[in-house]
Amino acid sequence: MNTLHEILENLDKNAPMTIDEIVREEVKLWQSSEERKLMLTGQEYYRVKNDILNRVRKAIGPDGKLTQVHNLADNRIPHGFIRKLVDQKIGYLLSKPFLAQTKDVGYQAHLNDYFDQHFRRMLKNVGKNAINSGKAWVQVYYDEVGNLAFQLIPSEEVIPLWRDSAHTQLDAVIRVYDQTVYVAKQKKTITKVEFWSSEGVRRYESEAGDFRYVDFAAHFSEVKDGKEEPYNWERVPFICFKYNDEEQPLIDLIKRQVDDYDRKISDNSNNLEDLPNSLYVVKDYDGTSASEFRRNMAIYRVAFVNGTGDLKSVSIEIDTEAHKTHIGQLRKDIYEFGRGVDTQSERFGSAPSGIALQHLYADLDLDANDMESEFQASLEQLLWFIDQHLYNSAKKDYSNVLVEFIFNRDITINETEAVKNAKDSVGIISDHTIRANHPWVSSVEDEEKWIEKERKADEIQYPNLGGEQNVIERDNEQD
Repeated sequence: MNTLHEILENLDKNAPMTIDEIVREEVKLWQSSEERKLMLTGQEYYRVKNDILNRVRKAIGPDGKLTQVHNLADNRIPHGFIRKLVDQKIGYLLSKPFLAQTKDVGYQAHLNDYFDQHFRRMLKNVGKNAINSGKAWVQVYYDEVGNLAFQLIPSEEVIPLWRDSAHTQLDAVIRVYDQTVYVAKQKKTITKVEFWSSEGVRRYESEAGDFRYVDFAAHFSEVKDGKEEPYNWERVPFICFKYNDEEQPLIDLIKRQVDDYDRKISDNSNNLEDLPNSLYVVKDYDGTSASEFRRNMAIYRVAFVNGTGDLKSVSIEIDTEAHKTHIGQLRKDIYEFGRGVDTQSERFGSAPSGIALQHLYADLDLDANDMESEFQASLEQLLWFIDQHLYNSAKKDYSNVLVEFIFNRDITINETEAVKNAKDSVGIISDHTIRANHPWVSSVEDEEKWIEKERKADEIQYPNLGGEQNVIERDNEQD
């Protein structure tokens, strides 16, 4: 695919299209693209709105064609594998606050303001969108009071125009979304289209096939001496957070296994509800066509055959073992290829050791490594906008100051084993390190403050506790 720069350079000699025409064509292609459909499918499966819910049970009709039947059980049972795996990955990588650390004290204070609790909450939703859709988008903007802010944009609304094949630099971004408006007491849905480039943003509207240009504006503006001054970022103010380098959503990896699991469970439920313990075979009944025979078997559980007159029943047995084996393998495949942890596995039956837990979480950890690598790169791009803002507003240049992004993973551990290891490490390593690795300690600094507070309270209540040395230390503190 050509970059936007290449397209614009070749407009006159190869394709006499205007920017407006290019945007219109890109939007048209995007709205019917398989990539966008897959994004929407991933979001539907996360809400457990699986394809099985749209299935209609059919049987062969009198004319030999499939037709919907209404007198048979039609159970449609979706399973929330996608939701569980997505939440598991987000909980593992992003449930604990990530840290943006630098040695510059002043810079650290600014970073703490931007990467606050609100941003961490947004980042969890960014991660969820990235896994469900392959990639997520964050827009950089200034709010109504002039503060630098970030907002999550639905993945299916963003059409990226990349400068490079590795998808690391943006030429432009097209955002397309629907907006409900009231015109003369009539409710209408208008499609809004925005073309973002380093030169500004062009806005369009589309309604009933009518695509029209609205206006052109800068990325943001500032009021100076009562006059509004327009400004543009040097980069397109959109950041892409990828689930993996291929930008492939989780649903694309395991949808077929999940659909098969849904079908097999639903079909088994229908069979248990529909099938009697036996079916009747009526002999010497002529005139049954092939389609009627299949229909009678499916609906009435009666088989009419030629021969000497007779009526008997034939017992029906459901192969439950084959069913269990098949869905058991499907479940293993879903967690295997979805890189998750099946908490119903027999390996969780007893308290596994720390090494066993590491083995169980190996695939999840591998997936988290890929995702963390992509998010690190995206956060660095986001940091560029923060640095530019600080340079323009506070006249501080932090662009060359090193910042480290640290993700604290929520790893399941054997708590009893961890406590014992901490106890056995006393005198070998520092108390600070022991507390940092103790499963009950969430903040080492807070824990050490509580320990010191309790120590002083004990000294007041028991002044002679600890001998003469504690008395001397207490007297020195009072002096």
